[in-house]
Amino acid sequence: MSGKYIIAGLAASFVIAYGSDVLVAQKKVFGGTTPRTVSDKEWWEATDKQFQAWPRTAGPPVVMNPISRQNFIVKDLKP
Repeated sequence: MSGKYIIAGLAASFVIAYGSDVLVAQKKVFGGTTPRTVSDKEWWEATDKQFQAWPRTAGPPVVMNPISRQNFIVKDLKP
C-alpha cells in the first residue's frame, strides 16, 4: 500500500525537477542568453582540435593503495 505512494512521489518529484530544468535552462525564465562558445559549432570544433593536438606527458604508472593512502611507483621487472 505504501509502495504506490513512494513510487508516485518519486515520479512526481522527477516531473517537477524536469519541468524546473526546462523552465530555467531552456526557456530562460530568469533571463540571460546561451553563451556563444556553447552554441557555436565552429568554435567547439576549433577548441577540440587544439585539445587533441596538445602534447600529453605522464609520469610512471603507479599502484594506488586507498587503505594507507600511499602510492607506489611500479618498477619494470625487465631490466
